[in-house]
Amino acid sequence: MNDPTRRQAGELESAVLAALWAADRPLTAPEVQQSLPGELARTTVATILARLYDKGSVRRTRQGRGFAYSAAVEDPAALSAQRMHSELDRGGDRPGTLARFISRLSADDEEVVRALLAASADPQDPR
Repeated sequence: MNDPTRRQAGELESAVLAALWAADRPLTAPEVQQSLPGELARTTVATILARLYDKGSVRRTRQGRGFAYSAAVEDPAALSAQRMHSELDRGGDRPGTLARFISRLSADDEEVVRALLAASADPQDPR
C-alpha cells in the first residue's frame, strides 16, 4: 500500500540538489536541512547527501568535523544527462538500449535529436 506522506523515489534527492543549486556557496548538511521545506531529520539529509556523493552528483569538501556540499552538475538537464549515461553504461546492450529509447521518442523529440546530431557533426559548430 502507498503511504501518502512518503515521498516518491528521487524527490528528496531533487530537493537537495535544488537547494545546492540555489546556494551561492557549498552547504553543510544542517544548512541543506534548513533550506528544505518540512521537518526532515538531519540524518536523513546527510544520508541523501552521501548517496548523491556516491553517485557523483555532488562534491564535498571537509569543513570542520563534517563536509560542505556543492552540486557536481550545473543544472537539472545536466543531471538527467548524467543519469542517462549511467544507465547506458550499466547495461550490456548499448545499441539495443539506444534503439529502444529512440523508438519511444515523440516526433518532436526525434526532430530535436536529429538537429542536435546534425549540429554536432558540423565542423563550423563551436562546440
